[in-house]
Amino acid sequence: MVDTDSYNDWQVPPKLACLKDLAYNLWWSWHPEARSLFKDIDRTLWEETHHNPVSLMRGCPAARLEQLALDSGFLTRLDTVIASFDRYMTTDQTWFAKNHPEMNGKSIGYFSAEFGVHNSLKIYSGGLGILAGDHCKSASDLGVPLVGVGFMYPEGYVVQKISSDGWQQNVYELVNWGVSPVRPVFGPSGGRMLLDIPLGHSTIKVAVWRVQVGRVPLFLMDTNVEGNSPLDREISGRLYGGDRTMRLRQEIILGIGGVRVLRALGVHPSVFHANEGHSSFLFLELVREKVASGVQLDEALRQVGENAVFTTHTPVEAGHDVFAEEMIAEYFSSYWPQLGVDRERFMDFARVPGHAGWNMTALSLKIAGHRNAVSRRHGQVSRGMWKFLWPSLPEAEIPITHVTNGVHLPTWVNPELGSLYDRYLGEDWRDRQDDEAVWSKVAAIPDEVLWLQHSRSKSALLQLARARARSRWMKDGHNAVQVLAGGALLDHPSLVIGFARRFAGYKRATLILSDLPRLKKLLFDPWRPVQLVFAGKAHPADDGGKALIQQVYQLAKNPEFGGRIVFIEDYDIHVARYLVQGVDVWLNNPLAPLEACGTSGEKAGANGVPNFSVLDGWWEEGFNGGNGWSIGQAGGRGAGPEADAADAEDIFRTLEQKIVPLYYDRDEHGIPRGWVKVMKESIRSVASQYGADRMVKDYCNMLYAPRREAVGSR
Repeated sequence: MVDTDSYNDWQVPPKLACLKDLAYNLWWSWHPEARSLFKDIDRTLWEETHHNPVSLMRGCPAARLEQLALDSGFLTRLDTVIASFDRYMTTDQTWFAKNHPEMNGKSIGYFSAEFGVHNSLKIYSGGLGILAGDHCKSASDLGVPLVGVGFMYPEGYVVQKISSDGWQQNVYELVNWGVSPVRPVFGPSGGRMLLDIPLGHSTIKVAVWRVQVGRVPLFLMDTNVEGNSPLDREISGRLYGGDRTMRLRQEIILGIGGVRVLRALGVHPSVFHANEGHSSFLFLELVREKVASGVQLDEALRQVGENAVFTTHTPVEAGHDVFAEEMIAEYFSSYWPQLGVDRERFMDFARVPGHAGWNMTALSLKIAGHRNAVSRRHGQVSRGMWKFLWPSLPEAEIPITHVTNGVHLPTWVNPELGSLYDRYLGEDWRDRQDDEAVWSKVAAIPDEVLWLQHSRSKSALLQLARARARSRWMKDGHNAVQVLAGGALLDHPSLVIGFARRFAGYKRATLILSDLPRLKKLLFDPWRPVQLVFAGKAHPADDGGKALIQQVYQLAKNPEFGGRIVFIEDYDIHVARYLVQGVDVWLNNPLAPLEACGTSGEKAGANGVPNFSVLDGWWEEGFNGGNGWSIGQAGGRGAGPEADAADAEDIFRTLEQKIVPLYYDRDEHGIPRGWVKVMKESIRSVASQYGADRMVKDYCNMLYAPRREAVGSR
């Protein structure tokens, strides 16, 4: 538990006092002028604190702060940033206010097991959390009255260390919240807010923290407080840590505890949105509230459903939490009487015909009145996957729609590239992200200017890889071979293919390694060489995923591949930004149709990095023939060795005949005109359609705003 007095002992010169509020609002993380301001306070400390302004300011020598307080140039920049911040936070002329006045005074409760907002707040594991973070940022930009609910994980998610034999080591590091962009929530009496949350036949104490993401507050729960047993203190200890019992305990606190936290804070959302099934118990708690107020169960279910949104994120069965009914009974035998039902009726809330166990996704699908998948293709797959919950309906009429995921462009677009967009698209492009007319102006960017900018982004990626390899050598004792495997031999002129995502079997990370003699010809073509950069973590309990990492790492260490296969350790938001901005091609080859969306490819595409992907997820709808390349066929070839072999053949043939020749086809000035044309089409088509602003607007127009008849206000 953090000493909360530490939040009151941060002293800065009066002229810099406004930096304190700025540091605690992650708005700075997607505004380059604010990031630059913190960076220039102490560039070395900025790097050492992993771009965490709270840690930076608390560790900065007082003499340096006093010096800055006398620096007129710095103070002028500070005034400009603070003026921009104040306008952002206080304006009432937002997109949401203008387009949905009927929602005035109402709010949306957004529940998620993880939030990936910035690498200084390690409460995310991968795509689901980063999507939640991007959702919150765009909601803030658009003025959507979103309130996030999640967990504060003292040990965060696994830190990846790769052993000399290539095996992922699961390392957990305790986070010091006293130097993080989080603040404790205090109660009316002035002490820490502590709530008693029921957990089975006992109660546990939950503390609440607040993270501010622009206009959007995140309320994060923490069970690591005095008065809880050691086991209960571990509930919020790690993201996706522990056994099935621990997972269930986490999800009870997330859903039921999350609703009770909002009530204690006086926040009464009109709409409740469950981001994946981890928080599904929130809907049961809402039903319980209504039954307790005298509403009959069926009517309570109907009323909750009217105001409930559920997003399913995966067609992979292992991604849906299922608990034994005996385990559920152990924790809910005192809960179902509050709903006026017996054990059998309670279990029916989450049963799936023909399958054993309590299914969290089924629970949300049955109660929530508004359900969506995260791409057009995923919507089709989800309707087929869950059609037995609506046996009387044709599959096409199963009530699961789709809102294709998007990415927060101000976060993911390289700042220097963003400056190019300012010059050629207009400085208001960030406010008009889903306006195709804005992005059509990409054609006006001179080829040589766009190519030079990409070259700079590529240089930054290579520099990052070398710096991390050097750091591993110096701090972790990596041997020379491991240093080379980390990217020390990457060269700038050669084509770089990036593959970065969670290492799970269906992602097929090693597909491009299936024909090593053919791959070597690509890697070592004397005139047109290729390099492969891999990154990604396996789930801490997924030995199959770890074995895939080991296979890649062994090749990266092998002298026969001359450092042209690279594995960058500990993939996180920071590394991801360099990769999606700096590689030349973004490779994605999951087993279709198991890719729900694949937002990393959207980030790459908006940076002018063409996608080379299976026609699944967002790429099935985003590929237009001119903005990248496809693998396989729409809908996939099925599973098995023959399908893998056919997709691998597609990969090699397309690389050999199309991608590599186009990349190296240069004019007399060294500009690959044909390649730059693909880059521009990638930017034009991806940025306009797959930004998080478009996504959040879709949620508002399709799923949030229709709740205008809902009872409740904030």
